[in-house]
Amino acid sequence: MTAVPVRRLALLGGGFSIDDDGLLDEWVLGRAGASRPKVCFVPTASGDAAGYVERFLAAFAPRACEPSVLPLFRRELDDDALRAFLLSQDVVYVGGGNTANLLAVWRVHGVDRLLCEAYDRGTLLCGISAGANCWAAGSHTDSFGPLTSLPDGLGLLSGSVCPHYDTEPGRRPSYRAAVATGGLAAGWALEDGVGALFTDGVLTEAVTRTPRAHLYRVEPDGLSAARERVLPCRLLTEGK
Repeated sequence: MTAVPVRRLALLGGGFSIDDDGLLDEWVLGRAGASRPKVCFVPTASGDAAGYVERFLAAFAPRACEPSVLPLFRRELDDDALRAFLLSQDVVYVGGGNTANLLAVWRVHGVDRLLCEAYDRGTLLCGISAGANCWAAGSHTDSFGPLTSLPDGLGLLSGSVCPHYDTEPGRRPSYRAAVATGGLAAGWALEDGVGALFTDGVLTEAVTRTPRAHLYRVEPDGLSAARERVLPCRLLTEGK
């Protein structure tokens, strides 16, 4: 009997783009399920910003992995090659930027469907900021300027996601209001420094690179407000 692949995705509140210690990136690689995983960086949300790509390659080239980059603004692969490339990856790591633009570009190129297929085949999907938002059914985003709700994600994770819960002004009250009023379904709020792993849609591991950062479950309280529950996170340390 053929084993059914385990479907996994990770929401990141940090990584190579904002942290110097590499703890969250090492944590991701440790969950890839391969001794030398293939890791594809997808910088669509930043418009394939060259500096972002350079930071990724500088961070991952020295590690025990095979890093690569998928550009879409100057696409190099035809449909067949694009599918083969994405489905060959052990990890797809999506960068931050504009969530709405990210989703729109993916849909034009069919990348949304390919990532769903990769997820079903066992590829670990992960990302920071917009790269965390995109996996959920809905998200809290500044893609349109002011903070607002975007109920238009890939839906691989039910509910909603809010990144930068502690570091961007207005994030916390705005997300709580969206959940309280039904603008967004109950979901997960990440402070910067946190990583959350979901297996078949269920939270199976939560970590943090700093004791000050937390993961929250935010739900409507039935009284026109929202309640948040702090979830335990394991503190990451060098070499573990």
